Amino acid sequence: MQVWQIILIILAVIVLILTVLYFVGKRMQTKMDQQQSLINQHKMTTSILVIDKKKERIINSNLPKAVIDQFPKVFRYKKMPLVKAKIGPQITTLICDNKVFKDLPTKKVVKVEIAGLYILGIKSVKK
Repeated sequence: MQVWQIILIILAVIVLILTVLYFVGKRMQTKMDQQQSLINQHKMTTSILVIDKKKERIINSNLPKAVIDQFPKVFRYKKMPLVKAKIGPQITTLICDNKVFKDLPTKKVVKVEIAGLYILGIKSVKK
């Protein structure tokens, strides 16, 4: 084999890999857009009293078993930002976005956007 044949084979492999990555990325983007539209449909603004916030594994949290089973196995053992909050008369554990987790004050009433068990953003903080 000559050098130009080896270079041609390497270029063909690189083009094939880039093509596969393009289509996989496109599929993942459409999936993410569908999930984001679903989150936006179910999002609601509510006031919560933040009792505690910490990063721990989903398995060690007080989330229902059905919720834990829906998580991919990779995320079950990673530490995620969890917030223990009082919503009305009920105390629940919520999953939080990293940006929101940093800004969320503890022991205060906060108006947040929630979609299911996921805190999307902070609207206002009552002092």
